[in-house]
Amino acid sequence: MTLPPNVHDAEPIPAPAREAIDVLLQSGDLFRYTAPQDAPVALLEAEFAELLGTKYALAVSSCSAALFLSLKALGLPRDARVLIPGFTFAAVPSSVVHADCIPVLCEVGENYRIDLNDFAAKLDGVQAVIISHMRGHTSDMDAIMELCEARNIPVVEDAAHSLGTTWNGRNIGTIGKVGCFSFQSYKMINAGEGGIMITDDADLVARAVIMSGAYEHNWKKHKGPRGENVPELEQAFARWQNKLPLYNLRMSNLSAAVIRPQLPELARRVRDGLANHDYVAERLNRSPHIHVPAPLKPEKRAPDSIQFNLVGLDEGEVRAFADSAAERGVKVQVFGLSEDNARAFWNWEFLPEQIELPRTRAMLMRACDVRLPVHLTRDELDVTAEILLSAMEEVTGPARAFGT
Repeated sequence: MTLPPNVHDAEPIPAPAREAIDVLLQSGDLFRYTAPQDAPVALLEAEFAELLGTKYALAVSSCSAALFLSLKALGLPRDARVLIPGFTFAAVPSSVVHADCIPVLCEVGENYRIDLNDFAAKLDGVQAVIISHMRGHTSDMDAIMELCEARNIPVVEDAAHSLGTTWNGRNIGTIGKVGCFSFQSYKMINAGEGGIMITDDADLVARAVIMSGAYEHNWKKHKGPRGENVPELEQAFARWQNKLPLYNLRMSNLSAAVIRPQLPELARRVRDGLANHDYVAERLNRSPHIHVPAPLKPEKRAPDSIQFNLVGLDEGEVRAFADSAAERGVKVQVFGLSEDNARAFWNWEFLPEQIELPRTRAMLMRACDVRLPVHLTRDELDVTAEILLSAMEEVTGPARAFGT
């Protein structure tokens, strides 16, 4: 009998990473700016930019740091209003607050994507937008970009959960002005911690590089595509040298050495993650009490977890379902049923302005999250699905055949 899988384990770190780490440990050269060129962090930035098809990349300590630097690099005034989805991780509104801006929340629908009517209604008076592709679910980027470009509002993509996802064949993170990604352990590429931002804007990346901690003339070690010197980038660095504060959010060579050998594994992980998700989704959708929202037509996802809504259950039954699944060995996170869940907007008590989002609240009270690491076997996926369906049957009784 296959036991419930350990969903907290990731794939082993590739052997080349372990070899590169050993070299770094022998040399003690962990700081990204010690080497005159080709430091692991610099190589990661070049490789990641090429992988995503963008000009510039800046590796930093976390995706939260990347979001914060993106807002600072946009040159937003103090108390600028930044529109974000009401369903995201607390790090997103936190990055807005750290950047001395004010988060403005918009409604999110039952498919976990931005409610475009509420989004459009709140755009007036907004100086920037962060689109969180929460848990890898892509909102309608065509509509969002059209609305924002008409008002000259810059869009930052929080693609922490979306490395490898495409929209109309275009990589998520390359559609807005800036894209921010995570290398935290539960993401497609695992360095424990770490993040990276990408952009085609030389002035913006120059500002971000300096503020990330490229003091004195370390910014000279940042190059353009394929390691080339780009005049507009050099001019931007010269323009901002000594004029911006340093926040020291750099990535170390150690993290980059862990990340780089995983980049060639991304395509396989995306393929396996999507296959796993769709296999479990098809099984879960057979229950009348479980609904896994379908992707939007232009979207090709890269999931390593599954989200679903509970249908026709009251709060007591929702809690009973989660408890029953846990007893069988599968942890179900119901986003809204926790006093401190960092994805429930009412727990963000640090916000300078509180707002009620009834549609988003209702969704979060029934929205469930289960990790599905890409390395799970078909047997482990079957066990996971069967546990969830059995837990639901225990709460609601056996599903009746049509017509009975």
